[in-house]
This record gives sequence, C-alpha cells and structure tokens, in this order.
Amino acid sequence: MKGKKFPLLIAELITAFLFVLFVFPFYLVLINSAKTAFEVTNVPLDWPQRWGNLIDNVIKIWTSESVRYPSSLLSSAIITALSLILLNILSAQAGWALVRTKNKTSNTIFFLFVASMVIPFQIVMFPLLSWFRSVTQITGIPLLRTYQGIVLSYLGFGCSLSIFMFHGFIKTIPLELEEAATIDGCHRAQIFYEIIFPILTPIQATVMVLNGIWIWNDYLLPLLVLGKGNRIMTIPIAVSNFAGAFVKQWDLILTAILLAMVPVIVFFLFAQKYIVKGMIAGSIK
Repeated sequence: MKGKKFPLLIAELITAFLFVLFVFPFYLVLINSAKTAFEVTNVPLDWPQRWGNLIDNVIKIWTSESVRYPSSLLSSAIITALSLILLNILSAQAGWALVRTKNKTSNTIFFLFVASMVIPFQIVMFPLLSWFRSVTQITGIPLLRTYQGIVLSYLGFGCSLSIFMFHGFIKTIPLELEEAATIDGCHRAQIFYEIIFPILTPIQATVMVLNGIWIWNDYLLPLLVLGKGNRIMTIPIAVSNFAGAFVKQWDLILTAILLAMVPVIVFFLFAQKYIVKGMIAGSIK
C-alpha cells in the first residue's frame, strides 16, 4: 500500500505546484492593481494597504482620454465576435468539405493548412501589409486601420488550427446521417446547417475559446493592421499607452490587464465543459 501511495503523493505535489505556478501571476496582477505606482515597483509581493486604490485606478483608466478604454473594450469585443463567428462557420464548412471529399486534392489542401501552422507570424507580417496596400489600391476597399482588415487577418491566421480541429471531429460523425438526409430530399446546405453544424457544438466551443483568448490578448497583429492613434484600438494597444519611453504607470497597466482578463475568464468558465468534450471527441474515432 505504501508503494502505491508514494507515486500518488508525488502526483498530488506536482499538481499543487503547477496550480500555484499558474495562479501566482493572477494573484500578482490582482494585488498590484490595488496599489500605487510607488508600491508596485517597491513592494510588489506585499498585500495592498488600501483596496480602495483599485477603484481609483479603474476610474482613472475608464476616464483617460488618451487611452479611451471603454472604446477599446468595445472595439476588442467587436473584432473578437466577428472573427469568431466567421472562423466557426467557414472553418466548419471547410473541414466538412475536406473530410467528405476523398481524393488527393483534398488531402493536399488539408496538409497545406496543417503545415501553415508552423510558419512564424514574423515571416509573413510585412508581406501581409504590402498585400493589404495593393488590395486597397486595386479595389478601393481599405484594409489597413479598419475592422474588415483586422477581421480578415484573424480569419486567415486562425483558420488553419480551426480547420484541423473541425476535421478531426467531423471524421467521427457517421456518414449514414448525411446519406439518410439526402434520401429524405435535403440538399447539401440543409445537411450541413441543419444536421452537421448542430452536432459540432462541443468542438465549436473549443475553437471559440482557443481563438477567442488569442484574438482578445493579441498585440502585434492589431498594432500592424490598425496602428496606434487610430479610432479603432484594441485593449492590448490601449494598455501599451500607459507605458512611455521613460515612465511606466505599472499600477494602471496592471489594473487595465485585470479588467481585460475578466471577460476571458468568465467565457472560459462557461465553456470549459464543451472544451473537454470537443478535445476528447475530436481525438477518438
């Protein structure tokens, strides 16, 4: 019995250590959001002397004209929502088409999607800007410093992982369901939207959470496509305005980060059971 308990004890200790390791950054953000800038830089690990500083910092952030935090929050919400809706629908369609079309072409296309996931973003970011400028000149549709440009960017960079996940999940759905629907007179669009798409709910939640956290927290892509000083500004760009070349307002930076974390944590808590379902169902055939 002692021999069996020892590995279990080690596993519990490792789990506890990992829990502390992951929770500690959240703890630091929380306690330092309730401090002054002097306290953050000098006693970052101490308990806040006055929790009222948290309310004061929130008011400063919310009313700052240079940061425009409420506007940035709305812009981030719009960009994240539009990107997730398009990623979910289009990636599900692409994954379904690639699974049900069994030939070398579909296999090659799927391989290219998977292979593109290993390409570093830094390699393609400047060609992306050049391509956006060319498209704007040819079509007259502005892609830089606009919602359509940043949403299109997230659709392009996020579709590879999304298609990969939908592809694995759809392979577990029996083909007989679609054959029965075809016999009943359903056309392809009806089969997908009325039969297949509702079945994809668990993997949709997984795709939305993974992409949503990435889009919500991303800094580099919005900085390139939207730029600074734009009327459309995401939360990471807004937070960066508190960090100047010589002075960094750490109390306000950490409070802004705390506010940005709340929607993501709430969304994750509501969707976590679907994430587990999607990951398990997509890995078993």
